[in-house]
Amino acid sequence: MYAFDLGLTRYFNDRLGITLDGRGNYGTAFVGLNFSSITRPAISTYDIMAGPVYRIKMRPKYSIAGRVLGGAGIGNFEADTNGFGQICPPGQQCRLYPDGKTYAFSGAIIGEANITPSVSLRLAPELMGTGFGSNFQHDLGATFGLVYRFGKQ
Repeated sequence: MYAFDLGLTRYFNDRLGITLDGRGNYGTAFVGLNFSSITRPAISTYDIMAGPVYRIKMRPKYSIAGRVLGGAGIGNFEADTNGFGQICPPGQQCRLYPDGKTYAFSGAIIGEANITPSVSLRLAPELMGTGFGSNFQHDLGATFGLVYRFGKQ
């Protein structure tokens, strides 16, 4: 899956802040051979979450923080099925989740390496959970990117 992740954090002091995070994931799901001849429909999910972030260790060149987020997830699973919807073969279990909204949460440990006072590199391994199709899904992953700091450094 391909994704974007945009987060904004407001720090109230050197250590404690609150993050607003928006994500989108795009990819294909293999649903096996079936009566519809659709085997790899395009799917997408979007998550909007917020929560606290706390810097555990701060040094001039790096910092380590923990973050917990919670919010909503929106799933678009049926858009590429040409009217077949969830692809439910007669008498068998459906092969895609239904479109819908559910809960989403994330927990991460964030490492930042400062390049300049206003720019740093971030690596954040995390656990992400959602509840599409009335089932609990959990995924381990990581995000990597640039951080730009606005305002007082």
